Amino acid sequence: MTAHAPVQPGGLSPARLARLPACWIVAGLLVAGGLRIAQIGGRFVAAFPLATLTATVLFGLLAVPFWLFVTELDFFEREPTALLAVALAWGGLVATAVSIPAGAALGDIVAKLTSPGFAAGWGAALTGPTVEEIAKTLGVVAIVLIARSQINSVLDGIVYGAIVGLGFQIVEDIVFSLGAVAVAGRADDVQPVVATFLLRGFLSGVWSHTLFGALAGAGIGYLVVGTDRSRPARLGVALLAVFGAWCAHVLWNAPLFGDGPGNGAAGLLAVLVFKGLPPLLLILLLVRRAHDREADFYTAHLARLMDPGLITPGELTVLRSGGLRAAARQHARIRYGRRGLLAVRRLQRVQARLAVELSRAWACSPAPGPPPATSAVSGEDPGARVRRRCAEVRTQRAVLSGLGMPEAVAPRTGRDAWARRAWAVVTVALAVAVVWAALSALDGG
Repeated sequence: MTAHAPVQPGGLSPARLARLPACWIVAGLLVAGGLRIAQIGGRFVAAFPLATLTATVLFGLLAVPFWLFVTELDFFEREPTALLAVALAWGGLVATAVSIPAGAALGDIVAKLTSPGFAAGWGAALTGPTVEEIAKTLGVVAIVLIARSQINSVLDGIVYGAIVGLGFQIVEDIVFSLGAVAVAGRADDVQPVVATFLLRGFLSGVWSHTLFGALAGAGIGYLVVGTDRSRPARLGVALLAVFGAWCAHVLWNAPLFGDGPGNGAAGLLAVLVFKGLPPLLLILLLVRRAHDREADFYTAHLARLMDPGLITPGELTVLRSGGLRAAARQHARIRYGRRGLLAVRRLQRVQARLAVELSRAWACSPAPGPPPATSAVSGEDPGARVRRRCAEVRTQRAVLSGLGMPEAVAPRTGRDAWARRAWAVVTVALAVAVVWAALSALDGG
């Protein structure tokens, strides 16, 4: 894969966006989708006000940890919040509004071409992925058309694809939960909402639309940044990624192994793992590979500084790994409390910002050496931005030193290392207990 391209500053100025026809087209589609979803939501509010409020709150809260996790994936070059909001809105408004009628129409075609029995069993497995994956992938394409300069790695495509999928997942799950209320026929009852939340949100969310969107987004990201390959080769990889997302979605919707509650907690867990684990492992592998490439690219710029006041050799190693960054923060929390955790987190973040600014500055330089005083591309002063980031790093270094911590690293042995491992074991055990309780509640319901 080609080296990462630095993010160009000022790429999202309102004046520039206003000149892009794609920006106005996307805005129009978001408005149209919003009106359609508002129309659907209005009918639910009128019929089931309490259930609608409950579903909105539950699935809205569920979106928060997903959002935080996905946006943290791209640790160095964080995506602009405005573009993330567009991606979330596309998934929740445009993709959902298109998929509801298109899925129903395609379902009718499948029933006519096959048989009512086949359509009842496999219709959702064929129509849903076909319509929904195309609609969601177009959301990532829309981000590319609006802000091509912000897509500088495969990881960017993964993040935007996952956020589009998250928006779709939340809105679709709200609609499904309220549909379950209508089917139950018990007026404004929240029990079907809670059951849907446990199954489609809490248990299935980790390997549902967010995952499918991330897989397709990886392909779009490669299509944009893999300039060391021919355009047909990149297009082939992108289509293969979208097809992979479609296959994962088909497997998820397929009526295999008596899907659904009633199989016992162990049986339901086995179904979820069989259907969701393969694509989850695949996307985790892609994320790891893309993250490592991006981390190597940016930390190479930091290594050129050879200034332990900005970053030590140990911190260079830590900054390359999400696990080591988390371990350093956890070590600081155990040893120095919340102040230590915040000090390490802030130091890591300003070091990452410095790395991005260095990549921008060196990209503006026609030859190796220190960053130029003035950018030939934007007319701005990349050297001044680098100096400002250096000052931020030194300020955070002073805070860390004031706590008695010479560098933001965690020891691999000793009491603190065992404390971190024990905390991880307790966290995993608690998560397993909560998941098993949810499975048992669904089976009992």
